[in-house]
Amino acid sequence: MVCELIDLTFSSPDPERLAGFWGGLLGRDITIERGAPSLTALPGVGFSLRFVAGAGEKWGPNQMHPDLKPESIHEQASAVDRALELGARHLDVGQGPDAEHVVLADPDGNELCILEPGGSFLAGCPFFSSLAGAGPAEVGYFWCDALAWNLVWDQAGETAVQAPTGGPKITWGGGPVAPKLGRNRLHLDLTPSAPSTIDAEVGRLLALGATHVNAGCADGIGMADPGGNEFCVVG
Repeated sequence: MVCELIDLTFSSPDPERLAGFWGGLLGRDITIERGAPSLTALPGVGFSLRFVAGAGEKWGPNQMHPDLKPESIHEQASAVDRALELGARHLDVGQGPDAEHVVLADPDGNELCILEPGGSFLAGCPFFSSLAGAGPAEVGYFWCDALAWNLVWDQAGETAVQAPTGGPKITWGGGPVAPKLGRNRLHLDLTPSAPSTIDAEVGRLLALGATHVNAGCADGIGMADPGGNEFCVVG
């Protein structure tokens, strides 16, 4: 039994606007998925981006943010310019003036990084290269088992997982983790792989260390991983 990752869902005060930003940045069309604006599946990624109504005032740094990996300095500059034209802004999170990556906030204030080209850790990953999260190693171990993905990094409390077929990595940077003062704006949506069922998968995830929470799932069961990060299991 295993769950498949089908969506990265953003809760937004204005889902249509946020979908337009990310669609323009990633060059994807907007469709309607489970009643919410969504982007068609990204090449080499394996899951969609979905945007639902919700989220009030931002209470602090998101527990997870997307990283985009260009192939050249020119592509990095073009991606930054495109993001700014679509409504992003530069964001100072202490990266310093010598940082080669660019930290931005989308129109809702959600953090994203446009990385410098090169480097071996994300080699072979698509442009939407990773989801960078905050959490101890046990969170990485949980998601490795929940999705049956490969544990591709496990050092000094930092972990990363990746699907056996490749695609983006999901990383957790260890501690310290900023205090969690409300529901995350970004969460993952999972669905059971046949022949498993939602009830069976919920039971399996609970055994792995998940808990039941109100995750704002309109069409599924709300849960949280061992780090308190919400996710939804949908049919």
